[in-house]
Amino acid sequence: MNRLTGFMFENHVAHGALVELTAGVDEMIGQRDYGGDVRRLLGEAMAAMPLLATHLRFEGRINLQFQSSGPLKLLVAQIDHHLSLRAMAKAPAALAGGFAELLAGGVLALMLEPNNVPGGPQRQATQALVPIQGDSLAQALEAYFEQSEQLPTVIRIGTGAGRLCGFILQRLPLQHAQASQEDWHRLQALAGTLHGAELLREPAQVLLARVFGGEALRVFEPREVAVSCRCSRAGISRLLLALGREEVDSILAEQGRVEVTCEFCGRRYEYRGAEATELFAAAGSTPPQTRH
Repeated sequence: MNRLTGFMFENHVAHGALVELTAGVDEMIGQRDYGGDVRRLLGEAMAAMPLLATHLRFEGRINLQFQSSGPLKLLVAQIDHHLSLRAMAKAPAALAGGFAELLAGGVLALMLEPNNVPGGPQRQATQALVPIQGDSLAQALEAYFEQSEQLPTVIRIGTGAGRLCGFILQRLPLQHAQASQEDWHRLQALAGTLHGAELLREPAQVLLARVFGGEALRVFEPREVAVSCRCSRAGISRLLLALGREEVDSILAEQGRVEVTCEFCGRRYEYRGAEATELFAAAGSTPPQTRH
């Protein structure tokens, strides 16, 4: 089961979350031809996203992107307010290396995309970019929160075979807390004792008791996280209709079929001539007869 467990300290000095992902992890990452190091980074990004969405206050989506001039050009992870999660990377199959090496000279972009309903409150999309810092994805995210949000944050991530775990602790504004900076530093030091291997080994409640034993802590009911791609045949059909009948007909004439591969999950969608004809006919626009 994929679970996100949030928690808050009763003095409101900090809040945080723990996440455990097993279901759907191999299906999301395993269908693409990623090297081991890229696969690990993707897993870390997937573990981080529910942590970032723990306190999401609007309906919409969070996009996390790592772009670089290094060997790994792009890594993207997305999660929405339903905690539906997916991730992908653009990388050669044999690419290997550490975090800093693969994403050398890059930027981290975090984008918030609200779902604005006509007639309802309208919220602007926002984006923040910072240089990638640190020797791990967790350190890069900690640096992002420090620079862009001025929110001291501790993040730990563990990845194993088909299993991803993460932890976040984030300070809240002290003016609204019944605590001091010293209280935060104590919690920060306690959280710093956590390691990725321990996250993979222990359940959330056990970890919280071990790390923050003696602290007044409120633990919330776990929420389910869905590791799944949003691609569908209906969505690909809309894409082909947007391309137009002449473009689709040209591809059919050249290749005998139209094939679209989802960049996230690697699923392939194929349309032969008869299927394309039916698609455009259903939309009220029949493409001309294709020569084979």
